[in-house]
Amino acid sequence: MFARITLLPRKIKILIMLLSDAILLPLALWSSVALRMGTLKPDVGEYSWLFFVVPFVTIPIFVRLGLYRSVIRFLNDKFIYTVFYGVTLSVLMLTAVVVMGRASALPRSSVLIYWVIAFSYIAFSRFFARGVMLSFGRNSDRRQAVAIYGAGQAGLQTALALLSGTEFRPTVFFDDNAELQGTNVAGIRVYDPNDAIEVMRRKNCRQLLLAMPSASRSRRRAIIKHFENEGIVMKTLPGLGALVNGVVRVEDIREVGVEDLLGRDPVPPFEDLIKSCIRDKVVMVTGAGGSIGSELCRQIIMNTPKKLIMYEQAEYALYKVEQDILKHRVHFEVVPILGDVLNSEHLETVMKKHGVQTIYHAAAYKHVPLVECNVVAGIMNNVFGTLSASEAAIKSKVETFVLISTDKAVRPTNIMGASKRLAELVLQGLSQDKSHVTRFCMVRFGNVLGSSGSVVPLFREQIRFGGPVTVTHPNITRYFMTIPEAAQLVLQAGAMGKGGDVFVLDMGEAVKIVDLAKKMIELSGLEVRNPETGLGDISIEFTGLRPGEKLYEELLIGSNVSWTAHPRIMTAKEYSLEVNFLRESLEELRTLCLAQKEDGAKRILKRLVAEYVPNVGRDE
Repeated sequence: MFARITLLPRKIKILIMLLSDAILLPLALWSSVALRMGTLKPDVGEYSWLFFVVPFVTIPIFVRLGLYRSVIRFLNDKFIYTVFYGVTLSVLMLTAVVVMGRASALPRSSVLIYWVIAFSYIAFSRFFARGVMLSFGRNSDRRQAVAIYGAGQAGLQTALALLSGTEFRPTVFFDDNAELQGTNVAGIRVYDPNDAIEVMRRKNCRQLLLAMPSASRSRRRAIIKHFENEGIVMKTLPGLGALVNGVVRVEDIREVGVEDLLGRDPVPPFEDLIKSCIRDKVVMVTGAGGSIGSELCRQIIMNTPKKLIMYEQAEYALYKVEQDILKHRVHFEVVPILGDVLNSEHLETVMKKHGVQTIYHAAAYKHVPLVECNVVAGIMNNVFGTLSASEAAIKSKVETFVLISTDKAVRPTNIMGASKRLAELVLQGLSQDKSHVTRFCMVRFGNVLGSSGSVVPLFREQIRFGGPVTVTHPNITRYFMTIPEAAQLVLQAGAMGKGGDVFVLDMGEAVKIVDLAKKMIELSGLEVRNPETGLGDISIEFTGLRPGEKLYEELLIGSNVSWTAHPRIMTAKEYSLEVNFLRESLEELRTLCLAQKEDGAKRILKRLVAEYVPNVGRDE
C-alpha cells in the first residue's frame, strides 16, 4: 500500500496530508483533555463542537505558511519552524474561540498541552511519511550510487541536490573531521576516509564526488591520489567563487580533471599590479574569442575597467565570449568588434575611436602542426598581425601593449615558435624607439590546460570513444598551467614592464605526456590496457613526433634571468635586433609571404631568429 502511495500524483498526496491533519488536530485536542483529566474517557459533551472547529481554524494557517508546499521526501530545518509557528497560531486562535464561545468547561491548561501534542502529531506524521517514502524509494531506486567526500555545508547541499534528481543517489559520506565520523548527515552515514575504498566496495559504489570547494589544490591532489588505480570515477564541485549564494546545483558537478592534479595552489594576485593597467581604463583584447583571450576578458571585467573592447576574427567565438561576459551584469561598456589584426587601418580606427589605453595581444595561430602546413598564414598572422597591432597602438598613443607569447618561441623547431619569437623581436625593436609613448612587453609561458590546442581535450575525447589514446613519443614532456592562473599572471606581468621586457611565468615542473594520459584514463574510472596481456580498458599508442614538434620545451633562451617582486614571474634579458635591419628584413619577408614563397619566407625567418632549427618530426 505504501509503495502505491509514493507513486501517486502530488495533488493527491497533498489531499492525503490535509485529511491526515483534519484527523490529527482534533485527536491532539482530545489527547490533551484526556491527559489533563487523567482518564481515557473524558466528558467533552459541553465543548464537543471545538473538535470540529480546530481543523477549520488551523488548516488555513498551515496553508498560508506553506506547510503543504514542502516536499516530504526532502524536509529540512525550515519545516520545523513552519510547524512551530502554525501550531502556535492555532493555539492562539483556539484560545480566542474558547473565550468567545464561552467553553468554560474546557480545562485551560489543556490548551497548553494541546500545543505540545499538536506539534508532535503534525511533525511526527511528516517524518513518518518521509521515512516510508525514502524506504520504498531506496528499494526501487535505479540511480547510480555515489559517495560524497566532505560532509560540510557543501556536502549537505550536494546530497540534497542529488536526492532531488534522477541520476545519482548519495550513499555514504567521507570526512576528515573525526567528530563527524559515525554520525548521519541528511540520513547518510559519515565514514572515516581511511576506510573509503573498503566501504565503497561493500556498498557497490564506484563514483566519488569531492564536495570540498574551499580545499587547496594540494589537498585535492592528495585525495585523488588516494583513490588512484581503484577504478573509481571521480567528480568534483567548482570552487567557492563559482557557487552562487552558496547553492549547489547538480549541473555544477563536473568530472575531476587534470587541472585538479597538475594545477598548483595559486598565489594571491598583487592588487596594485593587476589593476594598474585595467581599473578605469579602456582595455582592448585581440583574439578575445580564444582560450587565453576569453579568460583575459573574464578577469579584466572583475577589475572594473572603463570599457572593454573585444577584437576577434571568428564571429561565433566573439558571440560566445560576449554572451559569457554579459552574464556578469557589468556596469561598463563591452564592445565586441569583428576584425582582422592584419588590418592596421581598422585597428587604428578602433583604438582612436574608443581611446584604448591598454592592449593584450592574444591573437595568434598556435597549433604547431597546422602552422607547419600553412607557413605563410602562420607568419602573416603571428608576425605581421603583431606588427600591425603594435604600429596602430603607437599611432593611437596606447599606453601599454602586452604580447602573449609562448615557450615554443625559445630555440624553436617549428614555424609557430619561430614566428612568435620574431613577434617578440618586433616589439623589442619598437621599444628602442623612444619617440612614442607606448610601452611594449611580452609574457612567455607554456601550455595551458584545456585550451583549444591542448592535448587534454583530445585525450578526453579519445577516452570517451574507448581509445586508443595517442601520444607522439614516450619521453615527450610539457609544462602546464591552468588558464585562469596564466591569465591572472599575464595581467600582473604587463604592469611591471618598462619597455621591451620579456617576462617568463614560472610553470612548475615539466610533465610527461604519457603520464598525463595514464592519469586521465584512471580518473575516468578505467584501466590502462597492458600491451603484453591485453588486460585493461584503454590502450596508449605512440605515433611518433609530428613535424616541428620537440621532445621538451624551454622558457629561456639564455641564462640572464632574474626574479621580479612576484614569486611566479621572472624577467629575461635576451638579444634584440637593430631596428633598421629588422624593418628591412620584415619588408622582404612580407613580399615573399604575399608571393606565397614558403622557402624564401623560411630563409628570412631563419636569418632573423638565429636559434631556429627546423625539425621534420623525427624521433629524438
